[in-house]
Amino acid sequence: MSVQSATPGPLTVRTVEIDRPDDLLGLLPPGGMSWVRRGEGFVAWGEAARIDTSGAHRIDEADAWWRSVSRHAVIRDDVHVPGTGLIALGSFAFADSSAAGGSLIVPRYVVGVQGDDAWLTVVSEDGLGEVPDLTQASAGRTEPEPMPTVTIDTGDKEAWSTAVTAAVQRIDAGVLDKVVLARAVEAKADAPIDVRPLLTRLAADYERCWTFHVDGLVGATPELLARVDHGLVTSRVLAGTIRPTGDETADLAHAAALARSSKDLEEHEYAVQSVTRVLTTHCGSVNVPEAPSVLHLPNVMHLATDVTGVLSHNASSLELIRELHPSAAVCGTPTLTAAGVIDELEGLDRGRYAGPVGWINSAGDGEWCIGLRSAEISQNDPSRLRLFAGCGIVSASEPESEWAESEAKLEPMHRALGL
Repeated sequence: MSVQSATPGPLTVRTVEIDRPDDLLGLLPPGGMSWVRRGEGFVAWGEAARIDTSGAHRIDEADAWWRSVSRHAVIRDDVHVPGTGLIALGSFAFADSSAAGGSLIVPRYVVGVQGDDAWLTVVSEDGLGEVPDLTQASAGRTEPEPMPTVTIDTGDKEAWSTAVTAAVQRIDAGVLDKVVLARAVEAKADAPIDVRPLLTRLAADYERCWTFHVDGLVGATPELLARVDHGLVTSRVLAGTIRPTGDETADLAHAAALARSSKDLEEHEYAVQSVTRVLTTHCGSVNVPEAPSVLHLPNVMHLATDVTGVLSHNASSLELIRELHPSAAVCGTPTLTAAGVIDELEGLDRGRYAGPVGWINSAGDGEWCIGLRSAEISQNDPSRLRLFAGCGIVSASEPESEWAESEAKLEPMHRALGL
């Protein structure tokens, strides 16, 4: 366990209303952060403060630090919608033992859009000063670099087959009910990656997903771990997957078959139960739909269930995700047993793939997703990145079909990289 933080002192925060920008992502300077869905959300850049943590208590330590930062901040917010005022963006490793650890970053500048509202937030250490100006905040922006040529390792299909077969054997032996196995694919560009073209392509292709970039983790995830908004909690559970054909009539039949698939319904139910158990301990009431819906995305269709609840006490969004992670959707059932099988069979450090990624405000509200359909850009060599995809393995799983599913889940990053 280690904690490194950089907090210059009490932060002063000013949020003002601005004209609605035509293109949020178009405002980003190199290395900026994003949290965008359906053209709304926010982009951010600069660092006013941050904490880096590692180990089993990485989220708890970040939460304690954030409470302290928020308590001492001076905030003037003229807009008052989710994402205004003092916020931090963060991402955390999937595993306690991962070298990737976790981080929370308080950006210097945030530009956001929600409905008819648009805002600019500026964070400083020297008082509120003059009214912030978007032109001044964007002074360091440059035009995005063109996407370089990228080559990619196709992965070891034989090793994958061996791992899936071994997992099914453990499930059939009664060791566990479900385990999620992931693949990592190495990619190399002929120049450093500018994340901005990646984000633009992901946001255009997957507008129903959350397009994010935080601390080198970039992707477009469809899975909401927890949104907390004035006491209301929402978690979108995805498990059970089928690839669309591109033919509308055929895909309607495929969606109906997915909704009836005993293998996919079993996998999905484990994930729903794992989320519901946690929310029940924090909420006076929890609502779970009787049957999942089918979420249609360009590359896959998922069984989806939105679990909602009303908090019975003042829990922050970081407190909730610490308990929700890892859900059965990205780990398995039972959780500890599945984590052990992952360590044994997967043969890789997932880093921040399948870990929580999102944001939190000074009241503890926020929105955290699971870092899926993503890639990690190397901090040491920005021309290198790792792409990830995972599949839920149950008794009926077959290596060939799980490989095909993982290929479908790699498609968003493949397309964004021009592969």
